[in-house]
Amino acid sequence: MQSRFKVLALLLLLAVPLPSFAALAEELSEVTRLHRAGQSAAALERADRYLATAPRDAQMRFLKSVLLADTGRSSEALALLTQLVQDYPELAEPHNNLAALHAAAGDYAKARAALEEAIRLNPGYAPAHENLGDVHVMLATQAYARALRLEPASPSLPRKLALARQLPAPAPARQPDVSNPRGTAAASAPR
Repeated sequence: MQSRFKVLALLLLLAVPLPSFAALAEELSEVTRLHRAGQSAAALERADRYLATAPRDAQMRFLKSVLLADTGRSSEALALLTQLVQDYPELAEPHNNLAALHAAAGDYAKARAALEEAIRLNPGYAPAHENLGDVHVMLATQAYARALRLEPASPSLPRKLALARQLPAPAPARQPDVSNPRGTAAASAPR
């Protein structure tokens, strides 16, 4: 009797339509292709159509946040990423991109906190480590400049400030490849 129940349960599970991973991959690929082809409005429209049918899909929401940030709609990207990290706090990538938006706005303390969380979640996530280094450089530059204003006669501060300013300005914060928003674990991301 128990084996019959297991077979029946399995058949019922198979009858329930599951989200198609192939369909998601195709949608992600097409949205990415449109964006890279300079058709960001079409890419956003396609992402929105997909999200209308799967509003909790983490990968498409993440990709949409990248599109929004790339098209100068930072406040919308910030709101989307904030919601994404609330819904899926275990994902490092949205924390990294949230940090990028905070850093671009000059809020290095929030950027640092988001990057530290990304690294806590995924200690091997190189983009977060690189971005954290850039944030530390910016924080050091600000601290040295503030200290020099407070103590203009300091013999060491001008040299430290000059060294910090000689470092190349951070490029826009490093983000994962938009063609695979979850890195190597794309198939296991929450939907």
